[in-house]
Amino acid sequence: MPAVRCSTISPYSLKNCALRRFLFENVKGLLTHDHGRTYKIILDIFANAGYTIQKKVLNAWDFGVAQKRERLITIGVRNDLVDEIKITFPTEHKHKPVLREVLTDVPPSVGAEYSEHKRKIFELVPPGGYWRDIAPEIAKTYMKSCWNMGGGRTGILRRISLDEPSLTVLTSPSQKQTDRCHPLESRPFTVRENARIQCFPDDWTFCGSVGSQYKQVSNAVPVNLAYEIASQIYKGLEDAQCGI
Repeated sequence: MPAVRCSTISPYSLKNCALRRFLFENVKGLLTHDHGRTYKIILDIFANAGYTIQKKVLNAWDFGVAQKRERLITIGVRNDLVDEIKITFPTEHKHKPVLREVLTDVPPSVGAEYSEHKRKIFELVPPGGYWRDIAPEIAKTYMKSCWNMGGGRTGILRRISLDEPSLTVLTSPSQKQTDRCHPLESRPFTVRENARIQCFPDDWTFCGSVGSQYKQVSNAVPVNLAYEIASQIYKGLEDAQCGI
C-alpha cells in the first residue's frame, strides 16, 4: 500500500482545526490503490469536513529537479473561502535538468556499497543500461527467479547515465529490482549525491545511521518541487489578503 502520511485523518479533527487550506502529498499509486477506493475515502473525508479539493500528479523533473519522481498533490481550501483563495498548480519548466548538472564536485559522504560479486557485474553495464545490456548467461545467473518474471524489469542492474535524470531516489539504495547505480563508478549513489538529486543544499545535515540518512533524503519532497508548490499557495493567499 502507498505510504499515507496522514494516519489520523478524520472529519472531526479537520473541522475542529479550522484550517483555511491544507496540502496533502503522497505517491502517485494512491490514486489506484484498492481500485481507487482508498483515495476516494480520503476525498470524502475532506469533503465532509468542508473542503473543496484540487488535485494533480506532478513530476519533479518538470520543476528543476534532476529526477523522475511523480507525486500526487492534493490541496484543500475551506468551502467558505473558495471564492477568495484561488490556488493554481505551478507551471512546468522548459528546462529539464539531468544528473550531469547536479553531480559535479559533490562533497564526500557516507554511502552503501555493493558486494564484490555485484560490483563486478555492474562494471559490465554501460551508463543508461540495465540487465539486457550484458551477456544473457550472466544476467540470468544474477537475476535468478526474477529472470522469469513478466514486464521489462528495467530497474534490475540499472546504471543511470549522466545525461538523464535519476529515477526516484529510494530509501534502500541497492535492492535488486530497483538498482540506481552511479553513472561512472560501480556503486550506489552516496547520501550526499542523493541529497543533491533531491535539491538539498550541501550544508544540510542528515543524522543517524547510513540507512537512516538514506531514508531522510529519499522520503523528503524534492526541495525545488516543494518550493514551486508553496510559492503558488503563498501567491493565492497573498492575492486574497488572507495572511499565512
